[in-house]
Amino acid sequence: MSTAPVAPPVVQARNLQRVYEIRRGFFRAPDHLQAVGGVSFELQAGKTLAVVGESGCGKSTLARMVALIETPSAGQLFIQGVDAIHAPQQERKGLRQAVQLVFQNPFGSLNPRKKIGAILEAPLEINTRLPAAERAAQARAMLARVGLRPEHYDRYPHMFSGGQRQRIAIARALMLRPALVVADEPVSALDVSIQAQVLNLLADLQQTLGLAYLFISHDLGVVGHIAHDVLVMYLGHTVEHGDKTTLFEKPLHPYTQALLASTPGLAGSSAVRQRIVLKGELPSPLSPPTGCIFSTRCPHVTDRCRAERPELRELAKRQVACHHAEKFLVA
Repeated sequence: MSTAPVAPPVVQARNLQRVYEIRRGFFRAPDHLQAVGGVSFELQAGKTLAVVGESGCGKSTLARMVALIETPSAGQLFIQGVDAIHAPQQERKGLRQAVQLVFQNPFGSLNPRKKIGAILEAPLEINTRLPAAERAAQARAMLARVGLRPEHYDRYPHMFSGGQRQRIAIARALMLRPALVVADEPVSALDVSIQAQVLNLLADLQQTLGLAYLFISHDLGVVGHIAHDVLVMYLGHTVEHGDKTTLFEKPLHPYTQALLASTPGLAGSSAVRQRIVLKGELPSPLSPPTGCIFSTRCPHVTDRCRAERPELRELAKRQVACHHAEKFLVA
């Protein structure tokens, strides 16, 4: 008996890197800043991968590469099985429609001079040949789907609250029926009570439409509500990556432990119940530490950590980049 072919992941990233050239003057060689230093992951339809870490860790740069806004310096990126980096221009246009963005600030992402109906119809007007009546009908239907009323179609963005504006931004992202939504800190600018409503909306839309989410956040409390898998970044590199429950209950990288310990209610194991205070500042990506990139702030650092960079390896149902991860496994 033949079996149906298995659909490819919505996104496959293999060793994605992004290096920026920093010019220092006419007579000096440029510096090179590695914003993303080789990140790999897969994301299936109907699933959410949360990318977390401090500001400057490279998570937004990773999001821009997946959204095809920036071209990776190295690595491979496949969207729905298609090589997104080397695809012909026409095919890349189709891939851009399959990936849509929801931005952080709903007060700045909507054109204040356009009515909501025109904002929602713009993606259809640019990318399809639908008549005006059909575009309007789809825009009104999408308003209803995100919990807004028909009369909102003829209003301007300034007439809405922050939570309502973010619902409009989500509706705009869904107008082209994407397979992947890249959400870059989509609730960080909202009040806590409104955050829960928007997260519930995203979860409902995912279940109904089978969407994949790449969810960028620094807030592990938010990640705990929406993510299926978590990728922890530090200074452009993955330090731990796995199922959300596995990471939250028994984090094996000291940086993951510190992030969880700083989030009330998420410290699931004895390893992170006590607050972990990281000393020092995030190193400059222009001069990353030798050896382990976390060695300058890690409370468990050894001479091996300072000299040898740990490889990302499989351990206890996740990937972790730490020489001493086994010690935390039995703690």
